[in-house]
Amino acid sequence: MLQFAARRTVACLILTMLSALVSAQPETTEGEVSINLSEALSRTLARSPRLRARGFEVTAAEGRLLQSSFRPNPELSVAVEDALGTDAFRGTRSTEATVTLGWILERGLREHIVSAARAQIGVSAAEIEIAQLDAAAETARRYIDCLMYQDRFRNAEVGVERARDAVDAVRRRVEASRAPQAELARAEAQLARAELRLEDYEHELLSAYHRLGAQWGITEPDFQTVEGVLTSMPRVELFQTLLARVQQNPELALFVSESRLAEAELNLARARSRPSWELSGGLRRIESTDDWAVVGGITVPLRLGNRNQGRIAETRANVDQVEAEAEAARVRIETELFVLYQELVHNIELAERLESDVAPKFESALADTLRAFELGRSSYLEYRAVQTELLDVAYEILDAHADAYRLAIEIERLTGESISVSPATE
Repeated sequence: MLQFAARRTVACLILTMLSALVSAQPETTEGEVSINLSEALSRTLARSPRLRARGFEVTAAEGRLLQSSFRPNPELSVAVEDALGTDAFRGTRSTEATVTLGWILERGLREHIVSAARAQIGVSAAEIEIAQLDAAAETARRYIDCLMYQDRFRNAEVGVERARDAVDAVRRRVEASRAPQAELARAEAQLARAELRLEDYEHELLSAYHRLGAQWGITEPDFQTVEGVLTSMPRVELFQTLLARVQQNPELALFVSESRLAEAELNLARARSRPSWELSGGLRRIESTDDWAVVGGITVPLRLGNRNQGRIAETRANVDQVEAEAEAARVRIETELFVLYQELVHNIELAERLESDVAPKFESALADTLRAFELGRSSYLEYRAVQTELLDVAYEILDAHADAYRLAIEIERLTGESISVSPATE
């Protein structure tokens, strides 16, 4: 059960992102150990301490099922009468000894106990599948964070390079007496700020690696980089197509299992309203006549009204409650799916506009401003402003891509199925 759920969870999350994330790989330093999304998910599902702890819930439920299948043992009863008295009952001359075996006739109760225990296994398995899906989704989110900070670090490196170029250009102008010394101080201050930003992202990236490794129970990452770059966007299907898949949501499947458990407990409560009978039989030894006799009996509790009607009412209310909660969850999930879908479409449009309309214009403006700056027709502040704007656009594009993947992960969790991804385009 757990292995099947694990495979289903991996398939749900890998198919959406792996093709896009692996399609374009950044260069890695020789000797660096890298990890991909597939391996990160597999490690989480196989080694997560939290999932391992949850796995014992099914084992415990299976133990309860095994225990519920055992019927009550027969009871051996030995009775001695008319012994060790006086006169005619002195010693054992008039002793009567009776040996009997007693059985409890459950009258169908055992089958309902077993059904309830089996339904509890279904609930535990559904809860673990949700836990696996949550763990896989969290791993994917942390993996996206690692990719995002890797790209932010690379963008910061570009910012440092541009700041150094600006310092060199300003220094040449200052040395040629074409710019005041204050511009060089500003350029050097901006370079220091760019280096501080690079250092900040380096620390954030290291923390992201540690958070990712914690998903499979390690406190010191055994990798130095994660594979993939955020260069493509998820290409989602129509909203109505995704909405039709909501019934595959594991949370709704859990309500189905809980409904079966509530029905089983209701049937069990009804069965308990019929009291069990007790049947006994055995042999009696009559010492005074040296004879043997067969004895037997049956005990039938008197049913003075339904003594279990409170429990029946409680379990019936539980059945109705599960149905109401399932309907409320369905409405919540469909609403959340609509909101996430709208946000995903917005992020895709935002990234496309930034990449096609905004970034190229800033790149052109930067080239023109640089030429004007070198010719003395533009100030350092103008040149630096365009540099900053272009770098900010790069960060906005990166954030839009990362947010789109995070939204795709949440949509997958709601629909229980992976969504398609367009090939990465450079």
